[in-house]
Amino acid sequence: MAISKLLEQAGGMGLFQTLQVLTFILPCLVIPSQMLLENFSAAVPGHRCWTHMLDNGSAVPANMTLKALLTISIPPGPNWEPHQCRRFRQPQWQLLDPNATATSWSEADTEPCVDGWVYDRSVFTSTIVAKWDLVCSSQGLKPLSQSIFMSGILVGSFIWGLVSYRFGRKPMLSWCCLQLAVAGTSTIFAPTLVIYCGLRFVAAFGMAGILLSSLTLMVEWTMTSRRAATMTVVGCAFSAGQAALGGLAFALRDWRTLQLAASVPFFAISLISWWLPESARWLIIKGKPDQALQELRKVARINGHKEAKNLTIEVLMSSMEEEAAAAKEPRSVLDLFCVPVLRWRSCAMLVVNFSLMISYYGLVFDLQSLGRDIFLLQALFGAVDFLGRATTALLLSFLGRRTIQAGSQVMAGLAILANMLVPQDLQTLRVVFAVLGKGCFGISLTCLSIYKAELFPTPLRKSTAAQGNRQEAVTVESTSL
Repeated sequence: MAISKLLEQAGGMGLFQTLQVLTFILPCLVIPSQMLLENFSAAVPGHRCWTHMLDNGSAVPANMTLKALLTISIPPGPNWEPHQCRRFRQPQWQLLDPNATATSWSEADTEPCVDGWVYDRSVFTSTIVAKWDLVCSSQGLKPLSQSIFMSGILVGSFIWGLVSYRFGRKPMLSWCCLQLAVAGTSTIFAPTLVIYCGLRFVAAFGMAGILLSSLTLMVEWTMTSRRAATMTVVGCAFSAGQAALGGLAFALRDWRTLQLAASVPFFAISLISWWLPESARWLIIKGKPDQALQELRKVARINGHKEAKNLTIEVLMSSMEEEAAAAKEPRSVLDLFCVPVLRWRSCAMLVVNFSLMISYYGLVFDLQSLGRDIFLLQALFGAVDFLGRATTALLLSFLGRRTIQAGSQVMAGLAILANMLVPQDLQTLRVVFAVLGKGCFGISLTCLSIYKAELFPTPLRKSTAAQGNRQEAVTVESTSL
């Protein structure tokens, strides 16, 4: 590529590229906390109906134990534990008789939790489920906020792509970081679930812009030969952020405090991002060669490359003339289906991407169904994901793309299937299979990101990426529902 030749004249891979990667690592460490936040902020605590006998201090008989009060106030649930969604209309004193049976009361003696619920605060001091009573008849509203969040990423992947091409990558990155910080922080003041969901949508909308602009800037300032390694480093940072979320949520048991901790860092990231130069490629394509030359010389100075004086407007224009002309040609996702070979590859990638995304996010969005200690599980998921991503490059060099892609997905599928077949009481074994599946998914995701870039010609890679991002957002949105 012509831009690679210009980057060579600006020092190739040097101090600037190192500082740039370190800058992009910052949002990658925090973004998982935003995406997976509701594993903790929307966790469902243990709950039961509020009753006069149990929860009205003046009505509690002094000589009765808590177990006896529960027996006469709350009917047994499916597992013979106190029912979470029904209570007795009147205290059932006959149930204190040791000879009492299930026939000692009927469904007509019960009613819904008309006075609200009492929540177990031993694990989480506060969650959005407890705040807005998203249990029992309202439990269907719980996944709504996560689905709306993913809708924000879907809409953002459409809108920010157009904005980035028109106004540039750098200002979009700074603005989106600020937008996410403000919207994320504002959610802690949301008085209703509707406003909370709206703010989460705005935050996700900004997150889509951060992912798009940071990835584009990193690719356009990195030598082609080093892009795979750079993407692996950033992917490992994303995995480290997942692991860190487990520790962060363990330390911060209130959903507002956790939300604040996951949002405030983006204020700092917004300020830090201003040092990044605008994409020289974008500046040249938009007819701003003077600014592109300034940015290239700035990068060359940071890299300590003394031959930057050889970079002139003439060199710039002659190097990028062909690429600038190609960029002005209209391209769309439909171009991927015009050539038989590309059509086959596109359809195959759609199937692979769909199966991977729906399995991956179905796993990471539902920690409570996998084990009791979701903090440890989140940390293990992040750690094994880090290990999988870090070793992918080595595995690819020995076994090749196709073998790793197919093998990792088959192993992940077998691990998840085995997890489904293990009885609920064997929690340790269930966690082992879930963690194994998550590690295989990490390998598969990293391999797929490299594989996709190599299967399609350069002019169509952005269309491929856009298609994949939109499919991912749609898949994840349906998974969260």
